[in-house]
Amino acid sequence: MRTDSPACPSGLDKAYLENCLAGMQTGNKEALADLYLAASPAVYGFALSLLKNRQDAEDVLHDTFISAYMAAGSYRFADKPMAWIMTIARNCCLKKLRERRHAAEDLSSVWESPPEAVSTEEKLLLRECLLRLTDEECQIVLLHAVSGFRHREIAQFMSLPLSTVLSKYSRAIKKLRRSLQE
Repeated sequence: MRTDSPACPSGLDKAYLENCLAGMQTGNKEALADLYLAASPAVYGFALSLLKNRQDAEDVLHDTFISAYMAAGSYRFADKPMAWIMTIARNCCLKKLRERRHAAEDLSSVWESPPEAVSTEEKLLLRECLLRLTDEECQIVLLHAVSGFRHREIAQFMSLPLSTVLSKYSRAIKKLRRSLQE
């Protein structure tokens, strides 16, 4: 697969992802590896925003691609491949949440190992600011700001109207600004 398929610079190119899915339909494991390389950052970011736990997000990342490989034969090429993958990821997240059967953990696990450029004070400030957001607001901000999803995609992943996502994002950003000013 890697030798005859073009690179996927954005990681979310529809033709590239569909080429990977077509390869997976024939049992090509290299196609699965290519799909993983292209889509795993988005899937991991989405899972982390819902689960707020790195280990659970990693489990969901693994489960998503195993499920995608097993279900590749059911993918319809008229669909959007990234939306199909994110639907699988969402279902895996919901399954993980049902397994946990307790309240979502606090956001500290998101920042357990921040980049070296982030000081301890900045880490604590960011954590305190994010804790002032509702779970839904935090998910929307993380999906948009960290994972790079557009508001329309977030609305689809979270099964919310676009106007709701836009207003919650705007409200969350205002809360974060106020928190930083304090």
